[in-house]
Amino acid sequence: MMDLWAEWWVWGAAAIVLAIGEVILPSFVLLGFGIGAGAMAALLLFGGGVADFVAGSIPVTILSYAIVSLVAWLLLRRFLGVYRGQVRTFDHDINDD
Repeated sequence: MMDLWAEWWVWGAAAIVLAIGEVILPSFVLLGFGIGAGAMAALLLFGGGVADFVAGSIPVTILSYAIVSLVAWLLLRRFLGVYRGQVRTFDHDINDD
């Protein structure tokens, strides 16, 4: 049986599923993981020698995915900001005037 974790289309399908999940969820939790899976799909499809090294073992593949996903998540958090919710706080009482 062939190793599915080394196939580019498996990572591409995972990226699509995570992107759909991101549309359903109200935050940017799955987007970094989806970008990581998409990057792994592109790496395995177009990577050449690097793709052979990454696809050579499960730990290297998972570590590569984790690093790319973490970097993507941190960049998204940096550029899109932190979701603080819709809670409004007041520092003064309107009856104190």
